Amino acid sequence: MNSTLCPSLISDDPLCFTTTTFPFYFSPKARLVDGVSDFILTLIAPVVAYWSLSLFFHYLDISGWKWLDKYRIHESSEVQAKNLATRTEVVWAVIFQQVIQTVLGLVWLSDESVQRINHPQELRRLAAMIEPVLSTVLGNSMSPLVLARAADLVYWWAIPGFQLLAAMFIIDTWQYFLHRLMHVNKFLYKQFHSWHHRLYVPYAFGSLYNHPVEGFLLDSLGALVAEWSTGMSTRQAMLLFTFSTLKTVDDHCGYSLPWDPLQMLTGNNADYHDIHHQVIGIKSNFAQPFFVHWDTLLGTRMTRQDINHRRQKNLKAQ
Repeated sequence: MNSTLCPSLISDDPLCFTTTTFPFYFSPKARLVDGVSDFILTLIAPVVAYWSLSLFFHYLDISGWKWLDKYRIHESSEVQAKNLATRTEVVWAVIFQQVIQTVLGLVWLSDESVQRINHPQELRRLAAMIEPVLSTVLGNSMSPLVLARAADLVYWWAIPGFQLLAAMFIIDTWQYFLHRLMHVNKFLYKQFHSWHHRLYVPYAFGSLYNHPVEGFLLDSLGALVAEWSTGMSTRQAMLLFTFSTLKTVDDHCGYSLPWDPLQMLTGNNADYHDIHHQVIGIKSNFAQPFFVHWDTLLGTRMTRQDINHRRQKNLKAQ
């Protein structure tokens, strides 16, 4: 096959990508929301997502609906009885952390334009890179149309999908080891992480109730490192930051909901993280916010079955 894949931009040549069809998730518009740059939207979206989902769960908390009781991880009375921080203190601490993360985003993120990317040119470049591999694998079955479709699949789906999963893995890794360190090191726990554990009974808008230093290191900086190391665009960063925010709020919501899509994704959900907030599980379940692989691999995973088994063992020993 000609190494110059599209020498004359022939309109009906699939390798010229002159009639590129964008996937459903992509908009060629310079701005997703008219009048607001993607850069500003990336800073705003996680904050809006945080308070929107938090207020939804808060509404459930105060609704008085009896049918919700079977999904509550704790009785409503426990929030007031066991938590050591008032709701006012929590709200102001969260707002302060969100101010810090917004300022950090202003410094870190770039105000790129989607229109600066020449997608047909990038697709042709990618096609040239994968052509030798596909030719070797497919042999005589190789054709310009097959190569064009392969390049399209890799460009629009495989690469962004890998970037998102890699960023999630980096965030999980960052948070697991730093979170665990803050429990192992007595100074770090007493000075910083103990703030978060003033909420013995977690609730949604308390998910980012942290000491400002921990909030900067554990949450904000870790997300930015994941975005930078995976080479995400501004819109990809918007998705990552918003998704991780929603997941964090949901993990502290106080409900084990079988129909909650965020709790159906992985075993790292509200019930899993709630164990970590209890005395019996405070040295376990450090993984946040997506997967549980580090807890599983390093022996720090605890389930409700583990708790019941331990309690039964203690009863027999008495």
